Amino acid sequence: MAVSCLSSDMWKSWERQGKTEFIKACKQFVKSDENVSPVLTKNGKNAGLTRAVYELIWHGIKGPLRREATATTLGEIVNLHSDMPSIILDVVSVIDAETSCAENNGDERQRFCFIVKETEKFLSDKLLKERLEIDTLQDVGTLKNRNFYTKFIKVKTKLYYKQRKFNLFREESEGYAKLITELNQEVSGNVTPTNILEVIKSLIGCFNLDPNRVLDIILESFECRRDHHHFFIPLLRSYMCDPKILCEVLGFKYCFYQNNAEETTPKSLYFVTALMLQHNIIALDDIYSWLTPDDKVIHKEWEKDMKEAKEYVRKLGIICLKDKDKEEPVEEKENVQEKYAANQKFGLCEALLKVGDWNHAKQLTKRLPEHCVLDQPPVARALCELLHSVMEPVYRKNCGLAEKIVGRPVPLLDSPLAPQPARSFVELRESVIPMLLALGPSMHYDPVLMYKVIRLAKAALTQGCGENQQAIPEGENNLYYDIITLLDEVILPSLSYMDCNCCIAEEVWNVIKLYPYQCRYCLYSRWKNETYQQHAKLLRKRGEALKKIKSIMKRVSKENIKPVGRLIGKLTHCSPGFLFDYVLVQIQIYDNLINPVVDSLKYLTSLSYDVLGYCLIESLASADRDRFKHDGTSISLWLQSLASFCGAIFKKYNIELTGLLQYVANQLKAQKSLDLLILKEIVQKMAGIEAAEEMTPEQLEAMAGGELLKGEAGYFSQVRNTKKSSQRLKEALSEQNLAVALCLLMAQQRYCVVYKETDKSHLKLVGKLYDQCQDTLVQFGTFLGSTLSMEEYVTKLPTIHSMLADYHIHADVAFFLARPMFTHAINLKYDALRKADPNCKKLSPSAKHQKYCEAAGEVMSPIVASVRPLHPPKVWEDISPQFLVTFWSLTMYDLFVPNDCYQREINKIKQLSLQVMDSKDMAASKGKKEQERYTALMEKLQEEKKKQHEHVEKVMARLKQEKDSWFLSRSAKSAKNETITQFLQLCLFPRCIFTATDAVYCAKFVHTIHSLKTANFSTLLCYDRLFCDITYSVTSCTENEANRYGRFLCAMLETVMRWHSEKATFEKECSNYPGFVTKFRVSNQFSEANDHVGYENYRHVCHKWHYKITKAMVVCLDSKDYVQIRNSLIILIKILPHFPVLAKLSQIIERKIEKVREEEKNQRQDLFILATSYSGQLKAKSASMIRETDFHQVGDKPSKSQDCGSVKQELNNPAATVATKQVNGEIKQEKDRSVEKTKDAGAVRESNKERSERKSAGRQQQQQTTITGEMSGGKLSSASKSGIINATSTSEGKREALSGSIKEKSEKEKNKEKDYELKEKLSKKEERREEGEREKRSKEKKEDKAAQREERALQREERAYRDDRYLEMPNPSLKEEQVLQQRFGGGGSGERYYGGSSSGGIERSSHYYPREPTHDDRDRDLSSLSNSSSGSGHRRSQEPPEVDRDVKRRKLEGGSSTKSSKHEERKQQQLLEAMSLGGGSMEKPEKKERSSKTKDKSMRDKNVTEEEKELRKERKLGRKRDRAEEAMLLAEQKRRKEEEKAAKLASHQNGEPSESHGRDKHHYPKDKSPYSRERERSHDREGRDKHRRSNEGKRR
Repeated sequence: MAVSCLSSDMWKSWERQGKTEFIKACKQFVKSDENVSPVLTKNGKNAGLTRAVYELIWHGIKGPLRREATATTLGEIVNLHSDMPSIILDVVSVIDAETSCAENNGDERQRFCFIVKETEKFLSDKLLKERLEIDTLQDVGTLKNRNFYTKFIKVKTKLYYKQRKFNLFREESEGYAKLITELNQEVSGNVTPTNILEVIKSLIGCFNLDPNRVLDIILESFECRRDHHHFFIPLLRSYMCDPKILCEVLGFKYCFYQNNAEETTPKSLYFVTALMLQHNIIALDDIYSWLTPDDKVIHKEWEKDMKEAKEYVRKLGIICLKDKDKEEPVEEKENVQEKYAANQKFGLCEALLKVGDWNHAKQLTKRLPEHCVLDQPPVARALCELLHSVMEPVYRKNCGLAEKIVGRPVPLLDSPLAPQPARSFVELRESVIPMLLALGPSMHYDPVLMYKVIRLAKAALTQGCGENQQAIPEGENNLYYDIITLLDEVILPSLSYMDCNCCIAEEVWNVIKLYPYQCRYCLYSRWKNETYQQHAKLLRKRGEALKKIKSIMKRVSKENIKPVGRLIGKLTHCSPGFLFDYVLVQIQIYDNLINPVVDSLKYLTSLSYDVLGYCLIESLASADRDRFKHDGTSISLWLQSLASFCGAIFKKYNIELTGLLQYVANQLKAQKSLDLLILKEIVQKMAGIEAAEEMTPEQLEAMAGGELLKGEAGYFSQVRNTKKSSQRLKEALSEQNLAVALCLLMAQQRYCVVYKETDKSHLKLVGKLYDQCQDTLVQFGTFLGSTLSMEEYVTKLPTIHSMLADYHIHADVAFFLARPMFTHAINLKYDALRKADPNCKKLSPSAKHQKYCEAAGEVMSPIVASVRPLHPPKVWEDISPQFLVTFWSLTMYDLFVPNDCYQREINKIKQLSLQVMDSKDMAASKGKKEQERYTALMEKLQEEKKKQHEHVEKVMARLKQEKDSWFLSRSAKSAKNETITQFLQLCLFPRCIFTATDAVYCAKFVHTIHSLKTANFSTLLCYDRLFCDITYSVTSCTENEANRYGRFLCAMLETVMRWHSEKATFEKECSNYPGFVTKFRVSNQFSEANDHVGYENYRHVCHKWHYKITKAMVVCLDSKDYVQIRNSLIILIKILPHFPVLAKLSQIIERKIEKVREEEKNQRQDLFILATSYSGQLKAKSASMIRETDFHQVGDKPSKSQDCGSVKQELNNPAATVATKQVNGEIKQEKDRSVEKTKDAGAVRESNKERSERKSAGRQQQQQTTITGEMSGGKLSSASKSGIINATSTSEGKREALSGSIKEKSEKEKNKEKDYELKEKLSKKEERREEGEREKRSKEKKEDKAAQREERALQREERAYRDDRYLEMPNPSLKEEQVLQQRFGGGGSGERYYGGSSSGGIERSSHYYPREPTHDDRDRDLSSLSNSSSGSGHRRSQEPPEVDRDVKRRKLEGGSSTKSSKHEERKQQQLLEAMSLGGGSMEKPEKKERSSKTKDKSMRDKNVTEEEKELRKERKLGRKRDRAEEAMLLAEQKRRKEEEKAAKLASHQNGEPSESHGRDKHHYPKDKSPYSRERERSHDREGRDKHRRSNEGKRR
């Protein structure tokens, strides 16, 4: 090693200053001039820089420098000069030689390699490989391949030592040169294959050429001159007849390129092979085996691509939360071109297609996986070129441009072996369509070809039909089904590859729209769900598109609709299906996206809109989704969101509706009504017809007007911009004849909902589905009526008879659908009759009305005839079919003109007009147009109002003409009862819950019947039966029906309270009206003033109705049943304007509502909200409540005038007077009934006796009850389970008996007063003694037993009341009503109004409601009310046999227990008969009245003498009755004492301690009314009475 030029101290103090000195020294060696080398000085001597570098590296190897410091320093000095890297490497190579030669230098060599390795960071890799030895490079790690040296040796050997082979096998280069010259000369007239073959033979012989080598040269020449295939093909065929040798030579060529990685197989070789295959010189099977890669390898590669694509899509759907910062490794993309070039089979297929050899190409593709070959772009493009050539003639003929526009022609194939060009559509099937099917989705590589195919398809489909008409699959030559296959396998998959090409999407739609929606939706289904699974590239495209749509949907909002809409549009142009699926999923989850998404879809193509319609149906039909919420009581939110989206999207965009409507119809056929929600939304959005239940009173009033008024004031939203959309909906319904089908299916489904569809569903859900079905039916029917012309409507809808008889549709729906047809037919007939009159222009209003009545009669008579067979003949004995048809065929428009509503709307338009005039912002021209529009609208409204006035007058004339034949008078006893029953059952109840408008119509119609003074119709009876017990009506309603029923009750109450409010109104509208007659005369129809209900009596009846409604509501609110509570709350809200008006009733209801609120606060929130709402409204109304004394007369003595007496006699005993007109046997029957009445009267008086002491004015109450209580509680409320009343009937003899002297009446009053005084004394004594005994009983026993006895007593009293009802009013439907009462546990309608009847109602309801609360609250509220409402609370039985047994028991026990002879029984019977004749002035002597009724009318002049006789007998009977009463009371007192003793004895015998009652009558609890306590006492007595009788029986 040379002597160091640097001091040794520098290396030792390297870290401190040595390094700095070294770098400074190096900088001195380096000149400033870059062009001069720093190695030499100016004199050409060594400058010392190389020595310094040398010492630096050696000290790094041997020490004391560290290796790292050495490498770092080298890195710092390398930038001092551009030659520094070269200088450093020169020094390194020297040191490399030194370290490699030295012995035992392992450590030094290792440190040297480390330093060299570190220099790689700042020295180029190329420079290192150039300067250093191969071994050193390998030691350092620059060369990682250990075989590099071996290869290096081989290369050198090949370059320098291997000898080239020339002229082997004694071949002459001159001969081959001559051969090549001959083969490549210009092909002219003398140069033919035959001549050249002779020349080749000569050359082979002359120069001794190898024939195989010659063949190879011929093939090489062919490759270079492919255009001269007509020369080389015959030459090859002549030269070599054996195809296998040809294949071997070609195979060796292919094998050469397979082993040569640097060169790819030339296309010329593929072309030569293809041409030889086309001309059948060689066979495909022979050459195929020489081609690479193997088929198995290609199959594996294809499967691998599919798996990778699926995995790619799967990973896109995975949300990874960890290692977000780490970027995923990017997949290395394979070089597709190299992969394709290495596959000789793909190359050969491309060449075959380019030469036009479709048959061999098809054979080759079938050997490989489907679509694998044609998925390669070059192969696909080759086939596209071939298709262009084949299609060109037929395309130019049918789809070419205009004559003046010259298109770019495609040259035809010149080879006769290529497919022949198609010149007609039929030829396309033979040649083009198979190629297109093989091409598949790869057609996207040539959009021009795609356009041509689509246009040809359209031309083929529209051949022989219109441009926009649907194609018809007729004839063998029709391409109808071939084009469907093309769309499925080629066109739609190709479209998925074409990004953002909206033009081609529209072209595709022009073809697809020619097919029906069934075919289209089938295509979309396969496109969306199946096509993507067959192609790896399509799968990847789908994954990328989903990634984009997810990103876009995160940004959708109202603010960025336009940019987001454009992005969505671009994505959906090519592959809309699965994108819409994701959008719909998001909408189902987030319903607030509906409006932004609907607005952002405005950039879609027509094809995308159609696919969206299909995707909606697919989402709705997905069977794996639960359509109900988890609680099973309501519809899932996803379905509601989809339905809302359907309505919005079909309204805004022109999407075909037929498929969706057919889906709904199919669901209805399958008895699934849930999807009616979709139809409801569509009709509402597209036609502007709302299925609104919550209409305001003003809107309801407007719905009674014409179409214009309905549109302006009848709906919440103004009906605008729906003309086009409603027309589209109408056309969609017409295309498949779905309008009528949907109507009929919905009508039938209403009852399937209840009985079939929802067998195991919650009652709340059943109601919702029923309401939805009903609302949609009404909405849809309204749409048809308003959209279809009347001719279309009449043509499409079946007749009313067909609907009722054939389709089994109920009358409410059938008449609802047929009503427009009736009106139209009547108007047409009226116009015809009017025009037929010669004086048609001068007809008076009455003549016009007469014509209208004739027209209505002619039109409606067939309807009447068709309705008659639908009900049994018994029905038509009470009401006429004409009345039924009239009721169902009319609407509010026919009965009532909403003048106020018209005027209100006109004033509103005037106001708007004035605002327009005053507006300064609006342009003058626009303001003028608005003014004109408003003026025209006002004129139209005025004209419509005028027309309706004329129409209503005509309808009223028709009703006046018909009214006398509506209700038939069979006999007085059923004149009102059965008539009203049929009217309610067949007319009112079905229609009042049909729609809100129908509810108001029903109330209006009842008022109209009343106003027309219709014969044989009792308005009072109708109202009474409606109000008396509404519990079951409320219970059986759905939610919406409860709303309508509430509206109906509110409208009825409005009329009732209007008559109640003022006497003048009552006198004007009710007095002397047949509807308020209380006596129905059979002998003649003449009535007197006394036959009518007076104003005060009417007010009492109103009070009873309010009480009955309260009682029904309390029963429902206490039931714990969801439906009952909900419906009662809904109805209470609806009738709030007119009920409650009494403060006491209001307080009772308020307490019950508070109880419901407390119970439901944390349970059923919807009930809690309803109750809270009603509670607030009720409290707000509390200030306007009135006292009972203001509502009706309370506590006043009845007037002794003729009027009071007559009313009392009218209502007391109608049954007897009616029955005397029958045969004599009937009179005897009535006598027996009077005996039963006597027994009942005894039981009633027993309770009266105890209650009389509780009130100081008990006598007045008793007298008042005989006037009003009999009417309100007895006669008018004793008909059926729903509180139905029966009108009283009396005879002509009764009317004569009522004209007796006032003196006799005063005597009766005195007798009554004596009775009451005696009753009071006895009851006081009785009560003192009972209360003394009650103190001995325990409190617990008292409560339990009292409750049981109370229930038993209530049941007995109800039965007693039913008995009285049957005695008073013989009812043809007695058996039917008894069945109903037995089924429901007794009917609440049989109870009297004033008598604390709530307990009876509760007892009845206990059979109906499974969870019944205690009776305390209801008893407390209603009995306290009853005590204060001036009623004596008579209870009557409804089961005569039980009462009869009870009375007989008492009859036996009234006398001595040892005496039971017939004589005693006869005495008891006479005593009871006497009581029945004088029992509290409730029954009048009837014997003479009945006998007088049988006399002939000619004997009426003798009535005066008979009257006198009857009065005398009446006085005698009165005195006899008084004596009998006193005897009975004394006997009863004695009997009770014996009962109590027996009860006491029995309790001791049974081992029970005597019960103690800790409270006397002055200390009863505050929350319990005196009446209910008194009732308990009576129950105690009855219990003891039973016990005593049982003991007596034992003793006997």
